[in-house]
Amino acid sequence: MRDVAIVAFAQTRHTDHDTGLSEHELIHPVISEVKERTGLRRFGFTCSGSCDYLAGAPFSFVSALDALAAWPPISESHVEMDGAWALYEAWVRLQHGDIDSALVYGFGKSSLGDLRTIMTLQLDPYYLAPLGLDQLSYAALQAAAVGADRGELDEIVRRSRADGRSNPYAFDLPDPPGGEDFAVQPLGKADVPPITDGAAAIVLAAGDLATELCDRPAYIRGIAHRTEPHYLGLRDLAKSASAADAARAAGVGKGPVEVAELHAQFPHEEIILRRALELGGDTVINPSGGPLAANPVMATGLIRLGEAARRIHDGTASRTVAHAASGPCLQQNLVTVLEA
Repeated sequence: MRDVAIVAFAQTRHTDHDTGLSEHELIHPVISEVKERTGLRRFGFTCSGSCDYLAGAPFSFVSALDALAAWPPISESHVEMDGAWALYEAWVRLQHGDIDSALVYGFGKSSLGDLRTIMTLQLDPYYLAPLGLDQLSYAALQAAAVGADRGELDEIVRRSRADGRSNPYAFDLPDPPGGEDFAVQPLGKADVPPITDGAAAIVLAAGDLATELCDRPAYIRGIAHRTEPHYLGLRDLAKSASAADAARAAGVGKGPVEVAELHAQFPHEEIILRRALELGGDTVINPSGGPLAANPVMATGLIRLGEAARRIHDGTASRTVAHAASGPCLQQNLVTVLEA
């Protein structure tokens, strides 16, 4: 396998409301930032992740290409998923050996509609939606299956929001108030990630180009994704078999993990993922604040990769893990091991 590394990462200062920016206006600053950091103006491959349901228009990602200066023509692809899966496609493309660089980006504006309704239509238009279940109902079923202590859940939210307050790209959210202020029982309103508009971009480089573009590249030493049945009744919701399988395939257990950035949109998901990835007590979880401090849908998973890479870039860690999820109740999981 070719050595491929994350050499640059940028994200927007996320907002909880529509600022009036179009998709390409939202994306352009972060793409310009990674171009400036690397000195690259063109890339061997470009891949993006987004969701037409958020924009309410088919092929909405095409208009976002205006941010890329896509003339002369570029080699470009798109996934209707979080940008983390766009990065996986770009990593596979780099393994072919004929190109040495790739630009990956993800974006989403959740403020434009009712996210609970949108995600229900996107994730499950046929099987469980007629029963009245939506994204939060799914999560509440899983939280009940986990049966975690309320104090443990509150502590995860409290820590995430505190870390988010020190992250200039996340939200300044107060500590959870406590008490029985439920969104969907047993999930409290503070357990629900904030509505977020935002974007992120990452540059991948292979071989000698990685060390030319970055003083301390974050090398992808393992990457894998796995999925489980869509129908919730076929799964043990208190566990994540696909996250555990992906972690083993990526080689998470082959060495100590200093930092783990987990795509845990709800506090009980962090508990499930810590167990599935077999993370030790000395692993720092979501020092960026994670999705509970900022959750730009379709970019959140990619940001986990960027934040995990940033710890290697700045020398505060030598081995990190990034996780991204998609689908109801952690149905699909992508795990990446990054090393200096």
